[in-house]
Amino acid sequence: MVNRMDGNEVRGLSGGVNQGRVRNHNERLLLSILQRHGGLPGVVLARRMGLSPPAISTILRNLEGEGIIRRGEPTRGKIGKPSIPMELNPDGILSFGLKVGRRSADLLLLDFGGTVRAQFHTTYEYPLPDTIFGFLEQGLVDIMQTLDADTQSRICGIGIAAPFELWKWNNLTGIAAKSFQSWKDINFAEQVARFSDLPVFMLNDATAACQAEHLFGRGKDFRDYAYFFIGSFIGGGIVLNHTVFGGNQGNAGALGSMRATGPLGESQQLIDVASLHLLEARLTEVGLNTDLLWRLPQDWSTLTRYVDPWIGQTAQELAKASLSVCSVFDFEAIVIDGAFPDEVREELVKRVRRYLVNQDTRGLIVPQIEAGSIGVSAREIGAASSPIFSQFLLDANAGLSAM
Repeated sequence: MVNRMDGNEVRGLSGGVNQGRVRNHNERLLLSILQRHGGLPGVVLARRMGLSPPAISTILRNLEGEGIIRRGEPTRGKIGKPSIPMELNPDGILSFGLKVGRRSADLLLLDFGGTVRAQFHTTYEYPLPDTIFGFLEQGLVDIMQTLDADTQSRICGIGIAAPFELWKWNNLTGIAAKSFQSWKDINFAEQVARFSDLPVFMLNDATAACQAEHLFGRGKDFRDYAYFFIGSFIGGGIVLNHTVFGGNQGNAGALGSMRATGPLGESQQLIDVASLHLLEARLTEVGLNTDLLWRLPQDWSTLTRYVDPWIGQTAQELAKASLSVCSVFDFEAIVIDGAFPDEVREELVKRVRRYLVNQDTRGLIVPQIEAGSIGVSAREIGAASSPIFSQFLLDANAGLSAM
């Protein structure tokens, strides 16, 4: 099957790794264990999964034959033959991820090991549909043209991370406002199907960031935690039993909608008092170019005078929000990340810890406050991981007890 875009020939996904057959429970369990713990020998996998060595050998042989896993470097013990661990093959499965942000969009190609193979970035005043889908279409062409036929056949889908109710953001007028409102009636999968036959997986942008942290970052250290991601607007996610929990309607962990108190004592949402749009508004007030906030690579060193007060206010709000979240579920940790430089994240986390000391914690188990480790690319990495997770890994809340 071939897609044609702007006269360029690009292979579609026909008979690729995700279409051969539906992955069974034991295959997903095994791949999930390898994803979380790294390479392990068959005897260890058999013990963790409660299966016989012959059963494990059959699964390993099949997955290795498909190129999804590979043999690692032999490790020699004190006696006997060297142990050969089996590990995920980074080349075995790949996926595209698109992040739709308020001021920028990013498209990347992610491999099974969590490494970004290619990435494109664009900025705009507002994300209008023609801009976003044009960026995605051309980006797919540009990336696909760099890949050989076998690699193209191993791309299992496109994950798209976008804010909940995207069409409610804008303060535009006229034709631009009408175009922006059209997001309400747009079916992403149908739009993508115009130029690609890859399956499309939609998720909330903050949930996507949480998924990236869970699979490839500090999230592996915790069983249950709440996650805050600060972009133009703050959002969040929750992880239960080592799995990002989406909820009945896919909107669990909508932490940006938590109640907060405004400067005059009025009731607001966390999104109104702990988001980057507040810093952007302040820079606009003093006549500075706000494009610097969204430019890659990030460098905010010239904005310290304005960033520092923003960190102080945001830290206070996150300290209160962290305890509010823990009044519902006793999370062991609160993980904080965002679309800002690493040094901003580290200072923000440090101040949240400091403010938490002075909060009223009666009846609560105070969580650890930890910095995320993915950073500005978390949403698009999480988006790309969605097709992989959905088709090859196992939801721990559906019985991943061996992990």
